[in-house]
Amino acid sequence: MASVLVLTAAAGVPDLVAAETAAELGAGAPRRLAASAVEIALAGPLPADFGLRGVDVNVVPAEGRRKRLLIADMDSTIIGVECIDELADFAGLKPQVAEITERAMRGELDFEAALIGRVALLRGLPAETLQRCYAERVRLNPGARTLVRTMAGQGAGTALVSGGFSFFSERVAAAAGFARHRANRLEVREGVLTGEVGRPILGRAAKLAALREAAAEAGIGPEAVIAVGDGANDADMVEAAGLGVAYHAKPALAAVADAVLAHSDLTALLALQGIGEEEWVA
Repeated sequence: MASVLVLTAAAGVPDLVAAETAAELGAGAPRRLAASAVEIALAGPLPADFGLRGVDVNVVPAEGRRKRLLIADMDSTIIGVECIDELADFAGLKPQVAEITERAMRGELDFEAALIGRVALLRGLPAETLQRCYAERVRLNPGARTLVRTMAGQGAGTALVSGGFSFFSERVAAAAGFARHRANRLEVREGVLTGEVGRPILGRAAKLAALREAAAEAGIGPEAVIAVGDGANDADMVEAAGLGVAYHAKPALAAVADAVLAHSDLTALLALQGIGEEEWVA
C-alpha cells in the first residue's frame, strides 16, 4: 500500500530539511502543505530509527486520508489545561489534585475512581468559580479553531468528547466550532459544588462509544474517523479511529496511536490528511 511521510512542526519545516529527507529516502520531491508541514510520497518503508530533531515524523496511508469525522478530547488537547486542576487551584488544592490527574492520564489509576475522588475535593467551591476559571485559565491550543472549522468546512462532522466537565465543553465547543460536545456534569446545589459528579461517568469506554455512535449517525465506519487525545483514557477512541493521533501525549497513548505529535500544533491533523493551507479556514 502506498504511503506518505508527513513532516510537521509548529516552528516550521525548512525547505532544506524537506529536500534532504526526500533525498535520503530516495523519495520524490516534497510537497509543501504549509510553513509548518511538508509531505513526501514514500518509495519504500521508512527506516525504523528514522527521525528529525524538532520535527514530527509520521507515515500515513496514501488512500483514504481525508476523514469525515473529527472526534477530540478537550483537556490538554483542544485546550491547554486540565480544568479540574485549575478548579482545584481556586480551592488551594492544585498540587494534590494535579498529581492524581497526571497519574490517571498515564493510565496508572482507574479514570472513573480518580475523577470521583478529585471532584469530592471540590465540595463547597462556589459555582461561580466555574465561569471565573473558564475566563481566566481556559484557552484554545494553537491551531484548534483552524482544525475544527476547516474540517467542518470540508463537510466533516466534529465532536468534542471529554472526561472533563460540560460547563467547559459547552464553551470550548462553541469557541472552536465543534458541532457537538459531551462531558461529565458537576453537581451544584444552592450555589456550590456538592462534590459529586453526575452518572454515568464519561471515561475511556464512553469515549469509544461516542466515536461509534457519531460514526453510525454519519453513516461511516471508524476508518473514516480521525481522533485525537493526550491521555490513557483516550486510548480506545484513538486506537479505534482510522487515524488516531496522540497530541503532546502520555506514553500510554502514544504507544497505540497511528501518529504522534510532540512538536506540532493542531493544524498538523490537517496535514496528516493532506489538507494544505490554501484550504484552511482561519
